[in-house]
Amino acid sequence: MKPLKLKLLEISLFFVILCFTHVIAEQYRKTYIIHMDKTNIPESFTDHLQWYDSLLKSVSDSASMLYIYSNVIHGYSTRLTAEEAEALEEQQGILSVIPELRYELLTTRTPEFLGLGKGSAVFPTFELASGVIVGVLDTGVWPELESFNDEGLGPVPEKWKGECEVGKTFKLSSCNKKLIGARYFSKGYEGAGGPINETAESKSPRDDDGHGTHTSTTAAGSAVSDASLFGFASGTARGMATKARVAIYKVCWLRGCVGSDILAGMDKAVQDGVDIMSLSLGGRALEYYNDIIAIGAFSAMTHGILVSCSAGNSGPYPSNLANVAPWITTVGAGTLDRDFPVSVTLGDGDKYSGVSLYNGKTISNSMVPIVYAANVSSSSNDSFCFPETLIPAKVVGKIVVCDRRGSGARKGFVVKEAGGVGMILANTKFFGEGLTAEAHILPSSAVGEKTGGAIKKYISTEANPMATIGHGSTELGVQPSPVVAAFSSRGPNPITMEVLKPDIIAPGVNILAGWSGASAPTELEEDKRRVKFNIISGTSMSCPHVSGIAALLKAAHPEWSPAAIRSALMTTAYSAYKNGKPIQDEATGQPATPFDYGAGHVDPVEALDPGLVYDTTVDDYLDFLCALGYTSNQIKRVTNRDFTCDSSKNYSLADFNYPSISVPLQSASGKKGGASVTSTLKYSRTLTNVGSPGTYKVSVVSQTKAVKISVEPASLSFSKKYEKKSFTVTFTASSMQSGTASFASLVWSDEKHTVSSPIAFTWT
Repeated sequence: MKPLKLKLLEISLFFVILCFTHVIAEQYRKTYIIHMDKTNIPESFTDHLQWYDSLLKSVSDSASMLYIYSNVIHGYSTRLTAEEAEALEEQQGILSVIPELRYELLTTRTPEFLGLGKGSAVFPTFELASGVIVGVLDTGVWPELESFNDEGLGPVPEKWKGECEVGKTFKLSSCNKKLIGARYFSKGYEGAGGPINETAESKSPRDDDGHGTHTSTTAAGSAVSDASLFGFASGTARGMATKARVAIYKVCWLRGCVGSDILAGMDKAVQDGVDIMSLSLGGRALEYYNDIIAIGAFSAMTHGILVSCSAGNSGPYPSNLANVAPWITTVGAGTLDRDFPVSVTLGDGDKYSGVSLYNGKTISNSMVPIVYAANVSSSSNDSFCFPETLIPAKVVGKIVVCDRRGSGARKGFVVKEAGGVGMILANTKFFGEGLTAEAHILPSSAVGEKTGGAIKKYISTEANPMATIGHGSTELGVQPSPVVAAFSSRGPNPITMEVLKPDIIAPGVNILAGWSGASAPTELEEDKRRVKFNIISGTSMSCPHVSGIAALLKAAHPEWSPAAIRSALMTTAYSAYKNGKPIQDEATGQPATPFDYGAGHVDPVEALDPGLVYDTTVDDYLDFLCALGYTSNQIKRVTNRDFTCDSSKNYSLADFNYPSISVPLQSASGKKGGASVTSTLKYSRTLTNVGSPGTYKVSVVSQTKAVKISVEPASLSFSKKYEKKSFTVTFTASSMQSGTASFASLVWSDEKHTVSSPIAFTWT
């Protein structure tokens, strides 16, 4: 018999090896979303959970289910090795095994800018919106803000089935008749990154970041007077639908958002009874059957829920959109008629304008030396003011010009720590002329690429370059406005070119809204300032504008489908200023196109009474998927429905009843190529009358002579509400060089309503 000490040593060694093996195995695991075919449950199982568990145990002894999904899909999420996932996917009853992806957050005056400033005087559905519930999937909520004051609101709508989940930092009393529910979803996040450190972030619906509080108060925050950020943008802050109820689904955390948590949030939002689902997040565009947000949004749509998503912040380069499924309302970003200018004056007297949200002590009226970061850096040719790169002896008492990359506010900390007294943040070619204001901690001014180039040229040619930075201010009535934000992601649609995306743009630059008490206005750990309102930019900010406006339309027209609401928003949007000139692109200073703004800039007052809508049913979406050539398996992965495309039917994307039209055209080549080669395509659409009886006549305006456009019939008469009429558009196109794009618009009008559809032509 072995001595006791030796035996204990062997046992200890065994457990060390066991634990080490588990740790190694866990390193190779990742989260997968298991989409089940619920209708194919074997007869030996009476409960779906038993069936799920049995299949999981057949490939892994240690894996457990993180979430059970019952509404947007049927299935669960779990952590598996690649080999286990592959083995599970081969089991009967599995529709798909989808690797989890990470998603990014796509980070006042807007009611007045949008025509909502007088509230119920011009938009009588403000009060009716108290029956509408806006579900916001984001980083949580800071419930103590006045933006969630429930004064004047009646009982919570009876249809609400949600909860107010509690945690160490979130009490049941945190919810009220305004903030009617709050949930959090962390299992996927913790599975990927380990347990949440509750000294750093709240394992509850509480918002430690600020992004979720900002988006939710933008969509449906109560009116708060005397709101501002350090005195900038002062006035009454209010959401789009001030009387709507808010439900929070915390699916994003300080280190990001993961697909299993997002899908769990969408699943609960459908179960809870929200009317609008707002997601200011996104990832790369995927085929719809592999896109978790698209899959969840389809099921939400079938429950009558409009899903509004950010288009992405990857502009101004083409074809870089997120959230492009046609049952999602995809929102790009535009500017307001408000700015936060601050001047930069050089020693030679030249004066330039930039933007900033710095409100502290300014540089004295006298000039101070100005240097370019690349010339005072310890790192070879580093012009970006990264941490610990500036040489203090060369920076003390000077203004530093830093090239823009990453957080501009963080560069301000770097400059200040090195002894600098001010910073100019200069756009590189990547950012062009697009500017966003930040709450800097020292006198600063963000300037465009051209201005930055002029300042750097002055520094390089002047023997003793000097400069000063002026006081910041709030300027209203800035024109032209809106312009398409440089960062806003652009079309064409990378997945389905025949569906024009984005759908619409809305205010997304320098937006004032509520903020978390746990986060600084710069979101930097070293920034100890705390605010109740913050000003930030992104399609994350434009998305909740549309979500809130959609809530107002839902209140006014509860019978409208999500597609009808989206159509009303799109066909009443504007793409030109009041002087008739087209909306500009901030990135180029040139006219923007439907690839930049979709149908145009949202106009909520006009959307209330669109006259006609392009409605879309579930059957239309099924036909759309058939036109894409999807298999029955792929269709079920998207729709949760058993559906087989009819082999005798000619499915066509040209017949998909979308409010905009995108026409891909082939460029001719070879001996018969050239402009003389033509192609003819026919597109059909159906309009539904949602107004009074009337006759609508069509008009077409086109930028190109390469495509002849005819519409049949040229007029449509409606004798009653909800009557439907169809028309056909014929395009006869000459060949153009591959990569060429041009645009047109198709408008139906009865002299009271204008129902506009953008048309995009792309030769490939």
